[in-house]
Amino acid sequence: MPIDFMLYLITDRKQTKLPLPEAVRLALKGGVRAIQIREKDMPVRELLALARELRSLTNQFGAKLFINDRVDVAVAIDADGVHLGHDSMPADAVRKIVGPTMLIGASTHNLDEAKKAEADGADFITFGPVFSTPSKIKYGAPVGVEALQAVKNTIRIPVFGLGGIKREDVSDVLRTGADGIAMISAIISADDVAQAAHNIVREIAGGSRHE
Repeated sequence: MPIDFMLYLITDRKQTKLPLPEAVRLALKGGVRAIQIREKDMPVRELLALARELRSLTNQFGAKLFINDRVDVAVAIDADGVHLGHDSMPADAVRKIVGPTMLIGASTHNLDEAKKAEADGADFITFGPVFSTPSKIKYGAPVGVEALQAVKNTIRIPVFGLGGIKREDVSDVLRTGADGIAMISAIISADDVAQAAHNIVREIAGGSRHE
Protein backbone atom coordinates (compact mmCIF):
# COMPACT_ATOMS: atom_id res chain seq x y z
CA MET A 1 0.00 0.00 0.00
CA PRO A 2 1.57 3.31 -1.05
CA ILE A 3 2.11 6.40 1.08
CA ASP A 4 -0.23 8.49 -1.06
CA PHE A 5 -0.87 11.35 1.36
CA MET A 6 1.11 14.43 2.40
CA LEU A 7 -0.95 15.54 5.40
CA TYR A 8 -1.14 13.19 8.38
CA LEU A 9 -3.61 14.25 11.06
CA ILE A 10 -3.02 12.91 14.57
CA THR A 11 -5.94 13.02 16.99
CA ASP A 12 -6.06 14.44 20.49
CA ARG A 13 -9.58 14.54 21.92
CA LYS A 14 -8.38 16.88 24.69
CA GLN A 15 -7.44 19.58 22.18
CA THR A 16 -10.60 19.68 20.09
CA LYS A 17 -13.57 21.93 20.75
CA LEU A 18 -15.90 19.28 19.30
CA PRO A 19 -16.55 15.61 19.90
CA LEU A 20 -13.60 13.88 18.29
CA PRO A 21 -15.57 12.00 15.59
CA GLU A 22 -17.13 15.26 14.45
CA ALA A 23 -13.76 16.99 14.36
CA VAL A 24 -12.35 14.13 12.29
CA ARG A 25 -15.33 14.25 9.93
CA LEU A 26 -14.77 17.95 9.36
CA ALA A 27 -11.03 17.41 8.80
CA LEU A 28 -11.85 14.77 6.20
CA LYS A 29 -14.34 17.14 4.61
CA GLY A 30 -11.51 19.69 4.44
CA GLY A 31 -9.30 17.30 2.50
CA VAL A 32 -7.32 15.26 5.07
CA ARG A 33 -6.73 11.74 3.75
CA ALA A 34 -4.80 10.09 6.58
CA ILE A 35 -5.79 9.96 10.25
CA GLN A 36 -3.87 8.52 13.18
CA ILE A 37 -5.88 7.76 16.31
CA ARG A 38 -3.55 8.63 19.17
CA GLU A 39 -5.54 8.44 22.41
CA LYS A 40 -3.03 6.72 24.66
CA ASP A 41 -5.02 7.05 27.89
CA MET A 42 -8.31 5.76 26.46
CA PRO A 43 -9.46 2.36 27.81
CA VAL A 44 -9.23 -0.28 25.13
CA ARG A 45 -12.98 -0.87 24.80
CA GLU A 46 -13.56 2.85 24.25
CA LEU A 47 -10.64 2.99 21.86
CA LEU A 48 -12.05 0.08 19.87
CA ALA A 49 -15.46 1.76 19.63
CA LEU A 50 -13.86 5.04 18.53
CA ALA A 51 -11.69 3.23 15.99
CA ARG A 52 -14.73 1.50 14.50
CA GLU A 53 -16.53 4.82 14.18
CA LEU A 54 -13.55 6.52 12.56
CA ARG A 55 -12.97 3.50 10.28
CA SER A 56 -16.46 4.05 8.92
CA LEU A 57 -15.80 7.77 8.43
CA THR A 58 -12.45 7.28 6.72
CA ASN A 59 -13.98 4.69 4.41
CA GLN A 60 -16.63 7.21 3.39
CA PHE A 61 -13.95 9.72 2.42
CA GLY A 62 -11.47 7.26 0.89
CA ALA A 63 -8.95 8.08 3.62
CA LYS A 64 -6.44 5.93 5.48
CA LEU A 65 -6.74 5.17 9.20
CA PHE A 66 -3.82 4.38 11.50
CA ILE A 67 -3.90 3.27 15.13
CA ASN A 68 -1.17 4.41 17.48
CA ASP A 69 0.65 1.53 19.19
CA ARG A 70 -2.33 -0.82 19.59
CA VAL A 71 -1.64 -3.45 16.95
CA ASP A 72 -4.56 -5.52 18.23
CA VAL A 73 -7.04 -2.70 17.66
CA ALA A 74 -5.60 -1.98 14.21
CA VAL A 75 -6.08 -5.61 13.20
CA ALA A 76 -9.55 -5.81 14.77
CA ILE A 77 -10.97 -2.88 12.79
CA ASP A 78 -9.04 -3.56 9.57
CA ALA A 79 -7.09 -0.30 9.80
CA ASP A 80 -4.76 0.70 6.99
CA GLY A 81 -1.84 0.95 9.35
CA VAL A 82 -0.36 1.09 12.81
CA HIS A 83 1.91 3.85 14.12
CA LEU A 84 4.64 2.89 16.56
CA GLY A 85 6.15 5.02 19.30
CA HIS A 86 9.55 4.89 20.96
CA ASP A 87 8.36 2.28 23.49
CA SER A 88 6.24 0.25 21.07
CA MET A 89 7.00 -3.17 19.66
CA PRO A 90 9.60 -2.76 16.86
CA ALA A 91 8.40 -2.68 13.28
CA ASP A 92 9.92 -6.02 12.29
CA ALA A 93 7.97 -7.79 15.06
CA VAL A 94 4.77 -5.92 14.19
CA ARG A 95 5.14 -6.96 10.55
CA LYS A 96 4.92 -10.62 11.58
CA ILE A 97 1.56 -9.88 13.22
CA VAL A 98 -0.08 -7.59 10.67
CA GLY A 99 1.17 -9.22 7.48
CA PRO A 100 2.67 -7.66 4.35
CA THR A 101 0.00 -5.14 3.37
CA MET A 102 -0.67 -3.07 6.50
CA LEU A 103 1.37 0.14 6.65
CA ILE A 104 3.71 0.71 9.58
CA GLY A 105 4.66 4.23 10.65
CA ALA A 106 7.15 5.07 13.39
CA SER A 107 7.79 8.15 15.51
CA THR A 108 11.43 9.27 15.59
CA HIS A 109 13.25 12.14 17.27
CA ASN A 110 16.83 11.84 16.05
CA LEU A 111 18.82 10.38 13.17
CA ASP A 112 19.67 7.14 14.98
CA GLU A 113 16.00 6.44 15.67
CA ALA A 114 15.15 7.21 12.05
CA LYS A 115 17.79 4.78 10.77
CA LYS A 116 16.59 2.10 13.20
CA ALA A 117 12.96 2.50 12.10
CA GLU A 118 13.99 2.12 8.48
CA ALA A 119 16.16 -0.92 9.24
CA ASP A 120 13.30 -2.54 11.18
CA GLY A 121 11.01 -2.22 8.16
CA ALA A 122 8.85 0.84 8.88
CA ASP A 123 7.11 2.16 5.77
CA PHE A 124 7.45 5.80 6.84
CA ILE A 125 8.44 7.90 9.85
CA THR A 126 7.43 11.08 11.58
CA PHE A 127 10.37 13.17 12.74
CA GLY A 128 10.40 15.96 15.28
CA PRO A 129 9.50 18.04 17.08
CA VAL A 130 10.55 20.38 14.29
CA PHE A 131 9.31 23.42 16.20
CA SER A 132 8.42 24.02 19.83
CA THR A 133 5.14 22.44 20.91
CA PRO A 134 3.73 21.59 24.37
CA SER A 135 2.62 18.12 23.26
CA LYS A 136 6.22 17.11 22.43
CA ILE A 137 8.13 18.91 25.20
CA LYS A 138 9.10 15.60 26.84
CA TYR A 139 11.14 14.77 23.74
CA GLY A 140 13.42 17.74 24.31
CA ALA A 141 14.22 20.90 22.38
CA PRO A 142 12.93 21.36 18.84
CA VAL A 143 15.16 19.67 16.27
CA GLY A 144 14.66 22.35 13.60
CA VAL A 145 14.37 22.08 9.84
CA GLU A 146 18.11 21.37 9.42
CA ALA A 147 17.83 18.08 11.34
CA LEU A 148 14.73 17.17 9.34
CA GLN A 149 16.64 17.75 6.12
CA ALA A 150 19.56 15.64 7.37
CA VAL A 151 17.22 12.74 8.09
CA LYS A 152 15.55 13.09 4.71
CA ASN A 153 18.96 13.05 3.03
CA THR A 154 19.99 9.89 4.90
CA ILE A 155 17.07 7.47 4.78
CA ARG A 156 15.02 6.23 1.85
CA ILE A 157 11.55 5.81 3.36
CA PRO A 158 9.12 8.77 3.46
CA VAL A 159 9.66 11.33 6.23
CA PHE A 160 6.90 13.49 7.73
CA GLY A 161 7.84 16.58 9.72
CA LEU A 162 6.00 16.80 13.05
CA GLY A 163 5.77 19.18 15.98
CA GLY A 164 4.54 22.74 16.26
CA ILE A 165 4.01 23.13 12.51
CA LYS A 166 1.55 25.86 11.58
CA ARG A 167 0.18 26.85 8.18
CA GLU A 168 2.89 29.50 7.75
CA ASP A 169 5.62 26.88 8.36
CA VAL A 170 4.51 24.45 5.67
CA SER A 171 6.73 25.75 2.87
CA ASP A 172 9.83 25.80 5.11
CA VAL A 173 9.22 22.18 6.12
CA LEU A 174 8.64 21.01 2.55
CA ARG A 175 11.79 22.75 1.36
CA THR A 176 13.78 20.23 3.43
CA GLY A 177 12.58 17.53 1.05
CA ALA A 178 10.12 16.13 3.61
CA ASP A 179 7.47 13.92 2.05
CA GLY A 180 4.69 15.41 4.12
CA ILE A 181 3.59 17.04 7.34
CA ALA A 182 2.00 15.57 10.46
CA MET A 183 -0.22 17.84 12.54
CA ILE A 184 -2.35 17.87 15.65
CA SER A 185 -3.36 21.26 17.02
CA ALA A 186 -3.19 23.32 13.82
CA ILE A 187 -6.24 21.41 12.61
CA ILE A 188 -7.84 19.61 15.54
CA SER A 189 -7.92 22.71 17.79
CA ALA A 190 -9.17 25.13 15.12
CA ASP A 191 -12.47 26.96 15.48
CA ASP A 192 -13.30 25.85 11.93
CA VAL A 193 -11.70 22.44 11.50
CA ALA A 194 -12.79 21.93 7.89
CA GLN A 195 -11.45 25.31 6.80
CA ALA A 196 -8.18 24.83 8.68
CA ALA A 197 -7.69 21.46 7.01
CA HIS A 198 -8.57 22.90 3.59
CA ASN A 199 -6.11 25.78 4.03
CA ILE A 200 -3.26 23.44 4.99
CA VAL A 201 -4.03 21.00 2.18
CA ARG A 202 -3.79 23.93 -0.25
CA GLU A 203 -0.58 25.16 1.37
CA ILE A 204 0.99 21.71 1.05
CA ALA A 205 -0.10 21.41 -2.58
CA GLY A 206 1.45 24.81 -3.33
CA GLY A 207 4.64 24.00 -1.46
CA SER A 208 5.10 20.65 -3.16
CA ARG A 209 4.67 22.21 -6.60
CA HIS A 210 7.53 24.60 -5.90
CA GLU A 211 10.01 21.97 -4.74
